[in-house]
Amino acid sequence: MAGALIGVAVAGVAFTGAAAPVIAGDASWTAEYKIISRNRIGGAGGWDYLTLDASGKRLFITRGDRVDVYDTTAAKIVGSVAGTRGVHGVALAEDRHLGYTSNGKGNSVTVFDLATLKVLQEVSIPGQNPDAIVCEPVGNRIFTFNGKSRDATVLDADTFAVSATLPLPGKPEFAVADGAGHLFVNIETEPGRIVVIDTKNLSVSATWPLPGCNAPTGLALDRANQRLFSVCDDRVMVVTDAANGNRVAKIKIGEGPDAVAYDAERGLVLVSNEEGTLTVVRQKSANHYEVASTLSTAIGARTLALDPDKHLVYLVTADFDETPKPTADRPHPTPTQVPGTFTVHVAAPR
Repeated sequence: MAGALIGVAVAGVAFTGAAAPVIAGDASWTAEYKIISRNRIGGAGGWDYLTLDASGKRLFITRGDRVDVYDTTAAKIVGSVAGTRGVHGVALAEDRHLGYTSNGKGNSVTVFDLATLKVLQEVSIPGQNPDAIVCEPVGNRIFTFNGKSRDATVLDADTFAVSATLPLPGKPEFAVADGAGHLFVNIETEPGRIVVIDTKNLSVSATWPLPGCNAPTGLALDRANQRLFSVCDDRVMVVTDAANGNRVAKIKIGEGPDAVAYDAERGLVLVSNEEGTLTVVRQKSANHYEVASTLSTAIGARTLALDPDKHLVYLVTADFDETPKPTADRPHPTPTQVPGTFTVHVAAPR
């Protein structure tokens, strides 16, 4: 179903140098997954985004006041980036040997050395509660997407000076770059939308509705077929044509999705759900999808990172006490994390 453009009216987004469309859903690839390890690493604090380095050997786990660095081969924490107050996300510029964190409570970006994990600089930004963070190579910039101020802060990747502040039509969530001068971000505030940012001109070039998608969070991109995957409330994933904003598919997934990844080689879309499931969606063609399998993971395992070479999926969660009964002061109580139970789960194709 096609959706009319709202906000800035444009006909679409022109991709330059994009590969020809690929039909990746080869049924010979298994879509069945299994948990191959559960590694209890403990440590206090909640968690948010997971980021895997290009080698697949280090998983960066945001833990509230720090980023824990998990060695995927040794299955243990090997270091941390400290002093990241309210950290949400981590972006890696491996060609520069640098990492960046979005510090939600600090309204800042921490720059650290990828080899030593030493903090090099903390950069204050005008945006409030930076959440998603993306390194954008075309314009050589860093983008933070700020939940409270509902805007994006753009930093020069060399000087860390603020290049621009881009107002957004609601609270931003996950964001992805296509490597060709466009950056896409889910807008969680209802009605759900995708905003397209022109990273060369530092402007919002389009705002697209997401019909049938409330409160979109996780976002992934299939660059070859120009398809965006937004996971939403009401157990829904919506697929959008990244060239024109048209909705091309809507798929039922698990409850409480927060992250999504696209395995281009296998033509699979992987969604982590807070209910404790991993939904595996097969891409039969650019516009046709089906749920191929559902893996039981663990309650709270809502974020993920994909190793595209080994096809491993990393998820994290902890054990929880029973949810307290609602009171007048706490009408929506949350369960308490059991100390020492934080665990990395690893899923692999069968």
